[in-house]
Amino acid sequence: MPPAKKRPRSYDPARTRAAVLAQFAHVRSAVRTLTPGQLALPTRLDGWTVRELAAHVALAVEAVGRGLDREEPAGAGLALLDWPSATAAHASDIADDTRELAAAHPDLDALYARTEQRLTAHLADAPGTRLLATRTGAIALADYLVTRAVELVVHTDDLNAAVPGLDVPCDRQALATATRLLADTLAAKAPGGATEVRIPPYAVVQCVEGPRHTRGTPPNVVETDPLTWIRLATGRLGWKDAVAGAEVSASGERADLGGVLPLLA
Repeated sequence: MPPAKKRPRSYDPARTRAAVLAQFAHVRSAVRTLTPGQLALPTRLDGWTVRELAAHVALAVEAVGRGLDREEPAGAGLALLDWPSATAAHASDIADDTRELAAAHPDLDALYARTEQRLTAHLADAPGTRLLATRTGAIALADYLVTRAVELVVHTDDLNAAVPGLDVPCDRQALATATRLLADTLAAKAPGGATEVRIPPYAVVQCVEGPRHTRGTPPNVVETDPLTWIRLATGRLGWKDAVAGAEVSASGERADLGGVLPLLA
């Protein structure tokens, strides 16, 4: 008999909302300080400048308001763990919208101020069960905010990588949310109990087909820190490079996750 499917992890809606608002405020504060030269720097996202990356962050957050402004769809069509893979099909459209937004809004701080104001107003009375029509499918607001936390954490790290000396802080709850969603996505993509993936202090999941571990030290263990995990899961860091650089430890014959990563590109 196959093992019973685990229930999806739940996220506290109030804490997720607070984390999204806090992380967006961190990014806004940093973007406000960037010089024209820094905004023109390239990023690790192919073809995107820092200005375009900053505009994309606003676009990703503004998607909450756009979804709430539309008529509520009849039913949810996108499970939270399906979101990482669903975004890949829309990469070209997202890139086009990002460049268009960056060109239309040379004053990024004004764009961020408007986006923050709209987000705060929309979240003031919208219930977490409210369905949103998004480009990846209909999804509950509470779940969509989890995906916004992932977007914010991933792109905060992208900004820090692109601009020397920039050190945008990462809200602890936002980082925890991003880590957990991507860890659970791995467990869903490679189901099983042969390998234990540890990302302290936020997540531990079991994955990969094979003999299930039940007692003592697992024979196959992968361990890394949250930001390294997020870089692996999003393709910012390759598995072999991470192992070679001692950024991740992997022991056991089923501890090679290179074949199932990245999860969100």
